[in-house]
Amino acid sequence: MLKIDNFTNKIISKISFEIDDKNLIILGSNGAGKTTLAKVLSGIISSDEVSINNENPSKIYGKSKTKLINYIPSKLDIFDEFMSVEEFLSLSNLHSSFTIDEVLEILDISYLLNQPCKNLSSGESQLVLLGSAILHNSLYTILDEPTSNLDPKRVKKVFQILNNKRFFKNKIIITHNLDLAYKLGYDILFLEDGEVVFNDTNKTFFDGENLKRFFDNSVKKIENSIVVSL
Repeated sequence: MLKIDNFTNKIISKISFEIDDKNLIILGSNGAGKTTLAKVLSGIISSDEVSINNENPSKIYGKSKTKLINYIPSKLDIFDEFMSVEEFLSLSNLHSSFTIDEVLEILDISYLLNQPCKNLSSGESQLVLLGSAILHNSLYTILDEPTSNLDPKRVKKVFQILNNKRFFKNKIIITHNLDLAYKLGYDILFLEDGEVVFNDTNKTFFDGENLKRFFDNSVKKIENSIVVSL
């Protein structure tokens, strides 16, 4: 079980919820505190109010921590500009039964194996990050904007992976892609000005009244999709 109990800092306030063997989507406008919350949950920002199976992720290290939680940021940032994709992924190859070659094939990016990470496009970087998450295979994986910078074909590929139980144990997805959030069907946690204003089922969140409440008529449901209302 992942649990946060009444956490507050300068960006988010009075955050409390728990996840036990399920997936979650975190939504909210820019600056609402989504990434800050992800870093608190994963122990990057130290806190005594977070636990995963009774362990504090900010106070455990090494293999014990890698098994519990993994945070995948929205942008690939490497310390060695000459590092290849293969070298980068080898650092993430921790608890998965998949090989690097298998993951690259699943993502349709096998051609990137020997490419320097610095030469990747933003979309290619996003897919390499997703590959690293699959190879890491922690108990909880937090994916921050996993479809940003991707064309529609690759957004669909990411959706298929997130929707497939072969990949990941428990997922926490931060996204602005409401159609992705709706189609995945995970419970929704919505942040507004650093506070949780909704924490319930996907079905309840995406009814007409909540879309009006949280998005001020800027989105609407058409048949089985959520679209921007221009």
